[in-house]
Amino acid sequence: MAQFRLKAISQKGKIIQTEFEADTKKEAQQKVDKLSRLNGLTTRSIDQKTLYMYKAQRPGKAVISGEQEAYSKEELEKALVKLGYKVVSINKKWFDFKGGVPMQEIVTFISLSADLLKQQLPYDEILNLLYEDTQNKRMKEVIKTIQKDLKDGKEGSEVYGKHEDVFGKFAAYMLSVASTSGNMALVFESTAKFMERDADFKKNMKRALMMPTITVLAVIGVVLFYVGYIFPATAEMFLEMNIELPPMTAATLDLSYWLQANWVYILLSFIVPIVAFILYVRTPEGKLKLDKYIIHVPVLGDLLHKTSIEIFARVFFTLYSGSGQNIEVIKIAAEACRNKYMEKQIKDVAIKSMLKDGAGLIESMEATGVFTVTAISRFRLGAESGALRENAKQLAEYYELQTTYKMDSVIDIINLFINMFIMVALIAITIVSSEAAVISPSSP
Repeated sequence: MAQFRLKAISQKGKIIQTEFEADTKKEAQQKVDKLSRLNGLTTRSIDQKTLYMYKAQRPGKAVISGEQEAYSKEELEKALVKLGYKVVSINKKWFDFKGGVPMQEIVTFISLSADLLKQQLPYDEILNLLYEDTQNKRMKEVIKTIQKDLKDGKEGSEVYGKHEDVFGKFAAYMLSVASTSGNMALVFESTAKFMERDADFKKNMKRALMMPTITVLAVIGVVLFYVGYIFPATAEMFLEMNIELPPMTAATLDLSYWLQANWVYILLSFIVPIVAFILYVRTPEGKLKLDKYIIHVPVLGDLLHKTSIEIFARVFFTLYSGSGQNIEVIKIAAEACRNKYMEKQIKDVAIKSMLKDGAGLIESMEATGVFTVTAISRFRLGAESGALRENAKQLAEYYELQTTYKMDSVIDIINLFINMFIMVALIAITIVSSEAAVISPSSP
């Protein structure tokens, strides 16, 4: 977030100056307008903190260069002069590309924080160590901002909430919970585990879907190029020589002419539905329906379903306190499970049943229809034995192992089908080519 400074005059004529954060200058203006209406302030200026490049020199020393954020060029110049420097130049830095933060960098930050917290190091000291060790420019800035906000006494939700674009919504929430929890190390450790599993799952899904998709498209492209361009050049030579074409060669040539005549419509018939589907599933309704039906897809759906339950159980274990119904814990776990339909069922069915009808946790979870028999039985056993939290952890670890093995199995099955598809395509091309190769000239 960008940092802004408001200078205003109160109704009593007192000068007021305060700093605040906003995503854009327009949002900053809206915040100031709201504050002015509520308190009757007269705005004098809204300044945005900007990065400047400077060159300065102490008497008898070499010129030094640096970068510093300030609200204006004049303020930075005054600060440098006050420190005993003679200003050579100060210029606004127009381009400050910080880049993104890789997932592995975030996982490392959270994991190391958890390990060092277990060793009872002060969190401020941990942030100093992580700031020095990270090479990512954006992550350095995030750590520096977190450290400053914590020193300023800001709430955890405000400290980490502004970095949702870096950590993600769930991780930012969990880190804010950690700052006020009695066991900061445990929350950090659980969050790191979640982030690692999330990163591994996405990587494995890419392995399972991305490369096979590219391979299939490449094979289809090669076959179409052969049928539509290379094959006709050969077959038409026989037609010019008045040679009768065998059935398969003739059919392939007819297909080639049809592809050449209708390639635009064929291309659109594939592209338009795919684009329409992608745009639809990006809408709230489309995402909800996709998540509802995808968990019932054979093999892959079961994998996605159990992974979502694993995440729900892991978050539940981390946040569950053992007292009361922990409605907020169930809500957060539902939001983290990465399936909008499961989230909706848990919120609309389970939580409402618990609040309105006074139903128990297990009864309410069973009514959602989104938990497996195994998951319900583990939660029921935990509730009956008074070890609900521990059973949630056991369920998460069980499904972690199962989905890991199943993912390897899914990748093997997909690779098998891809190899079979390539084999069929090569056999078809070979047969057609062989038939053309044995064509003999007809008698005159």
